[in-house]
Amino acid sequence: MNMTSKPPLRLAIAGLGAIGMTVARRVDEGGIEGMTLAAVSARDAWRAKQKVADFASPPAIVGLGDLAEAGDVVVESVPAAHFLDVARPALAAGRIFVPLSVGVLLNHMELVDLARETGGRIIVPTGALIGLDAVRAAQSGGLRTVKLETRKPPAGLKGAPFVEANNIDLDGLSEPLKLFSGTAREAAEGFPANLNVGAALALAGLGPDETQVEIWADPGVSRNIQSVTCTSDSAEFTMSIENIPSTENPRTGRITAHSVIATLERLTSPLVVGT
Repeated sequence: MNMTSKPPLRLAIAGLGAIGMTVARRVDEGGIEGMTLAAVSARDAWRAKQKVADFASPPAIVGLGDLAEAGDVVVESVPAAHFLDVARPALAAGRIFVPLSVGVLLNHMELVDLARETGGRIIVPTGALIGLDAVRAAQSGGLRTVKLETRKPPAGLKGAPFVEANNIDLDGLSEPLKLFSGTAREAAEGFPANLNVGAALALAGLGPDETQVEIWADPGVSRNIQSVTCTSDSAEFTMSIENIPSTENPRTGRITAHSVIATLERLTSPLVVGT
């Protein structure tokens, strides 16, 4: 019997920062079976061209709105202000959309309706969190409470809108400082570059207004620590992960890029493990 292999999925990436560049290089090196790197987009097109110049198959450098035409799968890793510039064209074209700015998605759930209309899909990576499969399973079995505690070195929280609006000085802290306690929706608004994990947790479980979040600036830690506590009718569990901050961007854990890679592998792999 003749077996006809499927053509490889074309990947397009918005943003070539710490996450986007790691994913792009892995795909270019053939690290994801059944996927090729077709196009990338970045704020500085000339610099982007230099970054991918040594790739085995350098991708096209295109505008954010053109990624949907170039790729079957579109990964978004850009500042939150440009999220919709990537998301809307990708979903309007019926593409698979993989967002990193998940906090923005909470306020634009009409994108889910758009995906439903066009046949597109929104696939949110676990990112720098842990155990979203367990949270989803618990949600199916009667999830009651979900709480996320985030602890980061103070430098990783500088510049957050909540910190700036409240004139919080993070320099010279000698002990942990609780910056925020509230819902995942509020956390995503106040810490858009830090709390995409909270948004992902909310989407997997009780939603953005029932998921509780605490954020700590802790001078005693050198890694980004995320701890999740859940109670449900089927299980009670606490999970914690210590993420090594990215050298390029201390607000982002190194594992985030690898979570995107694992998400992309699930699209083409003949064997998928986990919920």
